[in-house]
Amino acid sequence: MRSNPTGRQLRLGAELRKLRERAGLTSTQAGRLLGVQQNQISNVEAGRAGVSPTRVRTLACHYDCGDKALVDALSHMATERVRGWWEEYREILPAGLLDLAELEHHAGRLRTAVTAHIPGLFQTTDYAREIFRQAVPELPPPDIEHRVSFRVKRQAVLFRNPPTPHQVIIHEAALRMMFAGSRVTRDQLTYLTDMNEREHIAIHVLPFQSPVFPGSGQSIYYAEGPVPQLDTVNLDQSHGPVFLDAEAQLRKYRVLLDRMEAAALPPEESQTFIRNILKDL
Repeated sequence: MRSNPTGRQLRLGAELRKLRERAGLTSTQAGRLLGVQQNQISNVEAGRAGVSPTRVRTLACHYDCGDKALVDALSHMATERVRGWWEEYREILPAGLLDLAELEHHAGRLRTAVTAHIPGLFQTTDYAREIFRQAVPELPPPDIEHRVSFRVKRQAVLFRNPPTPHQVIIHEAALRMMFAGSRVTRDQLTYLTDMNEREHIAIHVLPFQSPVFPGSGQSIYYAEGPVPQLDTVNLDQSHGPVFLDAEAQLRKYRVLLDRMEAAALPPEESQTFIRNILKDL
């Protein structure tokens, strides 16, 4: 029995619970169909107990789920037994940050929209360190360095083979914030333009002069799964990451990101825009 299930294990259980509830079955009824006790179904749905791919497919059959792509994706989630690199931080950082790294590792595509700072996967070491120095309550120096190293390791998803495609929408305000002074800002913006040259990365700038501002300045981090039902939204809050996966929420944030992209400059014009800001530093 797991005492601390990961975000991905929790998600698998939650999706199986959704399928059961849509089928109009109780956990007791589902247990009878599978030949197990009700508490075993509850433990699987809560992420406390593992489930085999075969049993995932059996449950999906009992639940009359005809979505083969979804069943295949859930079965694949049940197959995984590998501990990710982020587990070395299990006793050091909040569990939500580890769940974020796990989410990024498995995402098929990432979409980000930010207003006040550069997205974490695109931050330089000095920029990230300054962000963490401004945390409330103040973090001890060792904790700051742990978070910086963790953030840098997360960026590996942009450099692996094949890399994870990433679409970024950055408001002009984030580009002009002078975290730790002009040198750090200059290095950060230079790094951003370098990353924008990569084929799998598309950076869009939403300038001050844009007549529309979808999302009201909310930061959004959207991770696409193997099927749309397994997408996840991460909202970065001061108390830690918040993950959303309800279908209505996913639709809402997809629309918001689409509207932001439509209002922002395309990557080529955004590249020129960022370089013009660099000239003023």
